[in-house]
Amino acid sequence: MRIAIASDHAAIDLKAELRDWLIEQGHEVADLGPETTESVDYPDFGYKLASVVADGTAERGVALCGSGIGISMSVNRNPAVRCALVSEPLSASLAREHNNANCIAMGARLTGSDMAKACLAAFLETEFAGGRHQRRVDKLSNPEI
Repeated sequence: MRIAIASDHAAIDLKAELRDWLIEQGHEVADLGPETTESVDYPDFGYKLASVVADGTAERGVALCGSGIGISMSVNRNPAVRCALVSEPLSASLAREHNNANCIAMGARLTGSDMAKACLAAFLETEFAGGRHQRRVDKLSNPEI
């Protein structure tokens, strides 16, 4: 699978560990940055991640920051992307099964590397159930506000 991964400065170490783990699992991974722990603005990297998922360059995305909250908000600004903030495998699996999430967000300060890998594995292995969930997912990309 083609997976893009991006973070802010707070999640550099977790990003590198997950990137390497994904490659070991046989995935094609695009690391969208940043490269160092120098302070950056998470929206810049969230928008970049959302863009490559929305245009199909990547099939799935992984967004990381200190808490996962800020970067998930920025990723979700793109109407073609559904990014779920998760902290354990069940929510990661349900995000795919019920919400057809195409991105996952986690907080490096809140989620250890083993748990992050378990969440990511559940996210990548779970298929969208479709059916009654499809009309709800359609509304996420086309809100009637």
